[in-house]
Amino acid sequence: SNLDVRALNAAGRESVLDPMNEQLALINSQLEIVNTQGNALSGLDESLAGVRTSAGRLMQNAFDGESAGKPAGILSNPWLPLGLLGVGLLLTGVLVRVNSRIAIFERMAKEQADQNERNQQAILRLLDEMGSLADGDLTVEATVTEDITGTIADSFNYAIEELRKLVTTVNETAIMVDSAAKQTESTASHMARAAENQTREINAATESIVSMAASIEEVSGNAERSSDVARHSVEVAHKGGEAVRRTIDGMNTIRETIQDTSKRIKRLGESSQEIGNIVELINDIAEQTNILALNASIQASMAGEAGRGFAVVADEVQRLAERSTNATKQIEVLVSTIQADTKEAVVSMERSTTDVVGGALLAENAGAALDEIEQVSNQIASLVQNISGSARQQAGSAADVTRRTKRLGEISEQTGKATTATAAAISKLSEFASQLRQTVAGFTLPNEAGGATRLHTTSTDATSAKTQRPTGTG
Repeated sequence: SNLDVRALNAAGRESVLDPMNEQLALINSQLEIVNTQGNALSGLDESLAGVRTSAGRLMQNAFDGESAGKPAGILSNPWLPLGLLGVGLLLTGVLVRVNSRIAIFERMAKEQADQNERNQQAILRLLDEMGSLADGDLTVEATVTEDITGTIADSFNYAIEELRKLVTTVNETAIMVDSAAKQTESTASHMARAAENQTREINAATESIVSMAASIEEVSGNAERSSDVARHSVEVAHKGGEAVRRTIDGMNTIRETIQDTSKRIKRLGESSQEIGNIVELINDIAEQTNILALNASIQASMAGEAGRGFAVVADEVQRLAERSTNATKQIEVLVSTIQADTKEAVVSMERSTTDVVGGALLAENAGAALDEIEQVSNQIASLVQNISGSARQQAGSAADVTRRTKRLGEISEQTGKATTATAAAISKLSEFASQLRQTVAGFTLPNEAGGATRLHTTSTDATSAKTQRPTGTG
């Protein structure tokens, strides 16, 4: 908490003044007693003086009566003079003693008044010397004397010295804590950024490893499928050999079939020629229909509203005629193509017959090649199976690495959060250190040069504080 210097000094001043006020009250009460006794003794002195005067008058009257020849009575008693003399001596002794006691009391009263004056001066001097303490000036030093305030002044000096040490320690500790907190905060912030970067790198590495693991898993799957394909290829190669042998037998059948097909294609060419003639006839009919539809459309337009319906029919007929013409043209193209293809097919069939003979020979060679392929496929299947096993092991290792990197990423993220929280706590500690320095700011301490240095809230201001006044002991 902040040190309220004024409040503390005021409370301390009251605690110091209370005993002093009690002492002053006691001194005043004693002075009143002395004055009372002095007044009583003064009254007694006056009474004794009156008695002495009355006794003198009595003796004088006695002597006067005797000299006047008055009758003798009490005055004629021979012991009366002696008695009066004794009383006079007694009263004189009492008066002397009373006067001596009055002098003693008057001297004591004067000494007590002087002591009271010195005490008041000492109190005022102590209050004056301690006045600047309320403003945080710890360079003050109370004068230690033999007066009533001597012990209090010595206690003040001891308390101020301890307070100087405390304020100096608090200020130096606050400076060191502030400096260390700022340095640690900078380091923690740097560590937080590094942890954040590390987390990003680990996440990126994790993604890469996950992608690599997926690729390895895919390679493992492909290797297994390749192994299946290799085994299947062995079977296919074996079946291929059988098929080649059956193909050779089929080649002979194909040769006969091709010869028969060649004859049929020739007849197809002859039929396509007849189709061409029919198409020409249809084309002529379509052109004639188109002309008739055009004439009908002209006649309908000349007839006006009465021929509007017929004009629609004529238009439809014309479009159908045009479509028929287009279709016949397409058919002509197709027929021409069929005729050309038929001629080429006949030539191709003749060549195919020759090729079938050569193909049979090639099929035999292919059978031998398939036998070799079957052997190679067996070797490939064995190798692919080994690759598949290695790929499965790599996939397991990649999955384990992925789990570890994910865990490492989580730890790095937790470290980053903890470092950020640490940086925030250190920043709060720096604020507390600043508040602590503000608490002792405003105190004035003595320096080595004999002057006074006032504490400030910043270390720069504290080191550059100028001397205010030399310290004294008055």
